[in-house]
Amino acid sequence: MKIYKIIICIATITLLGACTKNLVSVDYSEINPSIFPQSEADVQAMVNGCYYPLRGAWWDGINSTSERGLMFVCDATTEILSGKFDIQQYGHLLNFHPTDESAVYFYDWFYNKISLMTHTIYLINESKVSDETKRKAIAEVRCARGLLAYDLFDLYGPIVIAPIEVLNSPMEEKPLARLSNDEMVSFIEDDLTAAAIDLPDPQDTEYGRFSKGLAKMVQIRLNLHEKRWDKVKALCDDIIQYNYYEIQSDYVGMWGLNGARNSKEVIWAVPCDYDGTSENQWQLMVLPSNYPPSGGWATVQSTWWFYDSFESADIRKTMLITEYTGTDDVVYNRSNPGTNMDLGPIPLKIDPDAARTTSLSTVDIIQYRYADVLLSKAEAIANLTGPDAESMELVNVIRRRAGLGDKLLLDYNTLPAFNDMILTERSHEYWCENGQYRSDLIRHGKFVSRCIELTQSTYANDYKVVFPFSLSKVSEGKGLFIQNPGYN
Repeated sequence: MKIYKIIICIATITLLGACTKNLVSVDYSEINPSIFPQSEADVQAMVNGCYYPLRGAWWDGINSTSERGLMFVCDATTEILSGKFDIQQYGHLLNFHPTDESAVYFYDWFYNKISLMTHTIYLINESKVSDETKRKAIAEVRCARGLLAYDLFDLYGPIVIAPIEVLNSPMEEKPLARLSNDEMVSFIEDDLTAAAIDLPDPQDTEYGRFSKGLAKMVQIRLNLHEKRWDKVKALCDDIIQYNYYEIQSDYVGMWGLNGARNSKEVIWAVPCDYDGTSENQWQLMVLPSNYPPSGGWATVQSTWWFYDSFESADIRKTMLITEYTGTDDVVYNRSNPGTNMDLGPIPLKIDPDAARTTSLSTVDIIQYRYADVLLSKAEAIANLTGPDAESMELVNVIRRRAGLGDKLLLDYNTLPAFNDMILTERSHEYWCENGQYRSDLIRHGKFVSRCIELTQSTYANDYKVVFPFSLSKVSEGKGLFIQNPGYN
């Protein structure tokens, strides 16, 4: 898939190229903004620009695998990740505030990308290209907007969504209030539902781009968030009925150098390369400097609590590194942790990419997988009609792939017992993947209690289920933008 670096001077937006492996420059400096876009190439460039904020990049990619990325920050608020400074420490203790840059960063940096996408849709609709080109292009932009809006909603609750009338009058100051919860859910759902109609089927989708499967997978996450179990089940059935996705037998292999690209379990992954078009920095984040043959900064660890929650035969803990011999010839492990394993094992998850030529990795960043469809359907069935043989079998499909024996319905035939079990399975299946386990804990009412159980933090409080907004964004709202409760 070709990617573009785009610099488009239009009244209120700047678009930059999407993140994939073949970098092609397109110069739009000679184009009159009043008549852009004119061609299908112009429209495609604008669509590619809407992938840009969703890539992995330390500076401005929301799926960065650094401390400025969703997975890192969300998992750091759970038992999966911990650390000794910054968000990996105060997030782990639920001790974040409106003045903490890592806590407010996602809204401050990315909320205006939703406005960019709204304006992009407007410009595409106003263009002279064919209706078919418009339809396909807008489907991708609406999927990008729905996905980004969901990510911010999951972190902060309802946000500001600027209407096109405001965006088309950038010189007029107009403070806006946050949407209500129902309005926010409807906005995301409308985008993803419309996108799913016109996006290509999974088998026809170019790797790294959006498909019907992704649009419906994000809707599943939205409806899990809202506990709308009937919609979760229906969406899961839709994806299953594509008869395209399947559970890959080799769990660890999905995080190999080309694992995501070659897997029919992966619904969407962010392609990465050495050039930094889209960056995977995870080895740099987790590997100690003395880890052979190529170490990192050791900014974050897992927890021994999390490691001990796995069954002994579970292959999903394979890349939770519990022992290594350093370049100093010292063996580091739980008994001799040094300073890099004293909190927990090394949460590598992905291939070490030992031959990498820079601090970056070419391992693609997996965001959504078919396994989530099966576990989501199991949870929906149990919460609709009670645990049954079908819901238990869906869980066991995932467990068998992990090298584990079946769970028995007899042992989990009450809803609390089943939900506790599936929450644990989710943590073991999705650790260090897209950060979704934070919202799983919240949905099951265990986010705050788990923090207290793990850390005895005195900062944990029920209002910490959402992050704070920065003081500057609240101030810009001139009384209309209301801070999340507890952070005033």
